[in-house]
Amino acid sequence: MKFIRSNRPVTLLQLSSPLFISLLLVNFSAAVMAKEQPNTAAETAKTAGKKAKRPDKRTEKPVELNTMEVTEKIDPKLAAVSAEVALSPGGVSLVNINELHDRNVSSVADFFRYVPGVWATSQSGNDEVFITSRGSNLDANNYAGGGVKLFQDGLPVTAADGNNHNRMIDPLASSFATVARGGNAFKYGASTLGGAIDFTSPTAHDSPTARLALSGGSFGQFLGRGTVSKVFNDSFDGLLTLEGKEWDGFRDHNKQDRFGLYSNFGWQISDSVVNRTFVSYIKNNQQLPGQLTRAQFDANPYQASTQAIGGNYQLNTETERVANKTTWTIDDKSSLDIGFSFENQHLYHPIVDTVHFFPGDTADRFSLLVDSVQQDWGTTARYNLRLDSHDLLLGVNYGTNSDKGGNYTNVGGMRGPMTNQITKKADNVEIFAQDHWHITDKWTLTPALQGVFAHREVNNTRLAIPQDANFNVYAQGGNPSNDYSGINPSLGLMYNLTKSSSLYGNVSRLYAPPTNYNISDNITAGLSTTNLKAMEGTSVEIGTRGNQKIGNLNTVNWDLSLYYSWLNNEILSTTPPGGSAKAANFDNTIHAGIEGLIGGSFALDGKGTHTIKPVLTYTINHFNFDNDRNYANNALPAAPKYFLKGEAIYHHANGFFMGPTFDVVGKRWGDYANTYKIDAYGLLGMRTGWSNNNYKVFLEGRNLLDTKYVANTNIMNTATATDAMLNAGAPLSFYGGIEITY
Repeated sequence: MKFIRSNRPVTLLQLSSPLFISLLLVNFSAAVMAKEQPNTAAETAKTAGKKAKRPDKRTEKPVELNTMEVTEKIDPKLAAVSAEVALSPGGVSLVNINELHDRNVSSVADFFRYVPGVWATSQSGNDEVFITSRGSNLDANNYAGGGVKLFQDGLPVTAADGNNHNRMIDPLASSFATVARGGNAFKYGASTLGGAIDFTSPTAHDSPTARLALSGGSFGQFLGRGTVSKVFNDSFDGLLTLEGKEWDGFRDHNKQDRFGLYSNFGWQISDSVVNRTFVSYIKNNQQLPGQLTRAQFDANPYQASTQAIGGNYQLNTETERVANKTTWTIDDKSSLDIGFSFENQHLYHPIVDTVHFFPGDTADRFSLLVDSVQQDWGTTARYNLRLDSHDLLLGVNYGTNSDKGGNYTNVGGMRGPMTNQITKKADNVEIFAQDHWHITDKWTLTPALQGVFAHREVNNTRLAIPQDANFNVYAQGGNPSNDYSGINPSLGLMYNLTKSSSLYGNVSRLYAPPTNYNISDNITAGLSTTNLKAMEGTSVEIGTRGNQKIGNLNTVNWDLSLYYSWLNNEILSTTPPGGSAKAANFDNTIHAGIEGLIGGSFALDGKGTHTIKPVLTYTINHFNFDNDRNYANNALPAAPKYFLKGEAIYHHANGFFMGPTFDVVGKRWGDYANTYKIDAYGLLGMRTGWSNNNYKVFLEGRNLLDTKYVANTNIMNTATATDAMLNAGAPLSFYGGIEITY
C-alpha cells in the first residue's frame, strides 16, 4: 500500500506490516513462555507465592459447581470502577473490553455497539469514526471530533481545546472503559455535552504472560495483535502490546495501514505508593473516499468521489504519547492520584481538491492540504477521602495545547504553496468536587461543583501566493482569541431498591467553551476576538439500573435513563451557499432522549449446560431547535431518531456459542432545513465461535441481507440532491479470528 506523505522522516515503516508483527510476536511469545515455564512444582508454588504478595493482585473466589471447583479471578480495578458506577446517579456504562475478543473489533465504532445513548459510525469502515453522545457534535465540524472528552487511565487524551486529535483510542489496547454520558462526567472534571470516556489499560498483574490474536476477513482486512507481560519481582512489572492493521476497504480509495505500540511499566515504590509509566506510538495512514451525491450513491454506493481521487484525500497521523501516574494510598480511608501526559502528533491531511468556478476553468481557485504538528500537555490530581458517611472527591485537570503548521494548496495529495500559516493555542483548567453522602442504607445524595476556566487563541496569517486573489474568496487571516469561565453545579439522588438495583435522578449545569476548530471556522478578517460564546445548559435525568437473579441459573440486568436538556448558544457549523463552513451560536436547542439496555442469561435446562444470553440496547433521540429564527423547531441533523442494537447468543458449557445480531436504525436528516432525509434501515448478522481458558476462535457475518444504507453524512444548511453528502455503510462481509493465551 502506498500513501503520499510529507517530507518528514517516517519511523518504524518497515516494522508496520501486520505479517511481520505477527511473526515477531510468535517468536517473542515463545521465548517468554520458555523462560517463564517452571521446571518443578516447587518453582510453580514459589512463583505463585510471589504474586500473592502483590498489593494489587486479583482476588480469588472459589465457586462450587456440583463436584467441580473453579477459580473465578476478579480484577480489583474493574471491581472498584464497577462499585463507583453503581453509585453514579445518572447514565454511566462500564464496558469490559476483554469480552469483545470473541468478535470483530476493527475500530472504536465496534466498541460502542452496546453503549446506549452513543451513536458511532465509521465513514468508510476505517478509523475515521463519527461519534455523538446525547447529541454532541451534530454539525459539519466533525473534523475535530469534539463533544466527548477521552481519557486513558484517568489522564487526558482529548486536547485542551476539546478536539480529539483526529484519532480515536484503540479499544483493544484496554481492559475496560467507563462511558459517562452528559453531566455524569463530573467525576472526571469533563465539561462537554457528550460526557467522558475513560479507557483503563491492562497491566502485567491482570494480564496473561502472552497473548496472540490474528483476525481477518472481507475487503482485505487483516489484524494482528500480541501482548507479553511479566511481573519481575515485588517492585517492577511491565507489559508490551504490538498491533497492526491492513484494510483495502469496501469503497474505492479506502485503504488503511496502522501500526501501534502500547506499553506500561509499574514500580511499587513502597507498600502505599505505586508509579506507572505509559508509552504509546501510533502510525496510521488512511485514504478517504469522500462523499457521494444521491445519483452517485444510487449508481454505486461503494465508489469514491471524483474529488477524493483527484485530490488523493488522506488522513495520516503519527502520534507519540508518554504518561505517568502515581497513586498514594495514604490510609484505608484516603488516597491521592497525580499524573501527567504528553502527546506529539503530526497530521498530514489532503482534504479539498482543486475548486473551479465555472466549466472550462483550469485555475486552482481553492484547494486544501493541512500539514501540522500538535502537542498537548495534561496534568491531573484527584484526592479521595472516606469520612463517616461521605465519599469525597476533590480534583483538578490542567491542559495546554499548541498546534503549529499551515494550510497548503493540494496538488493531487502533494503539498503545493502554503496559503495560511496557522498557530493555535489553548489552555483549560477544570476544578471539581463531588460527595457521595450515604444518608441511610437506602439513600445517597451526590452534590458536585465544577469550575471551568479556558483560553482559546488562533493566529491565522494569510500568505501571498500567485493565485492569492482567487483564494481570498475562501481563505482569510485573523487572530481571534478569548477567555471563558463558568461554574457548573450538580445534584444527584439515588435510592437503593435492593443491594444490586437502584433508582436515581440528577440535575446538572453545562458550560462548554468552543474548540479552536470552531474559532477557526468563525474568523472575521481584522478581528482579534471571536464572537463565539460558550455553550451553556441545564439537564435533568431520571433512571434505574441493576441486576436480578431469578432462581439459581437465570439473571437479568438493565440500565435505563431518561434525560431532557435545555441548551443556549449551542455551537454548530453552518454552510452558506457558495461558501465554506462557519461556526455559529444558536440561541436555544433541546437535547432529550431515552437510553436503555436490557440483557440477561437464561438456562435452557436445569443444569446450565445450555444457556441463551440476549442483550438489547435502544436509544430514542429528540434533538431540536427551539423556536429558532431560521429553523423554527426543526430536528437537528446527523443522529437518527432511534436505533436498536442487539443479539441473542446461545452458549454451551463446552465453550461453543452461536446466535444472530441485528441493527434497526431510524431516519435522520442531513440538513438543518430538514429537506434532505436519510432513510431508516435494518441489518442482520450472525456470530459463532468457541473458547476455553487458552484459545478463542470466532466467525462473524455482517449485513447478511446485503442492505445498501447510509452510515454517515455531511451536514449543510439546506441540502439538495446534487450535494455530495453520503457515505455508504459496509455491505455483506465475513470476519474470523483466533486468539491464543498463555
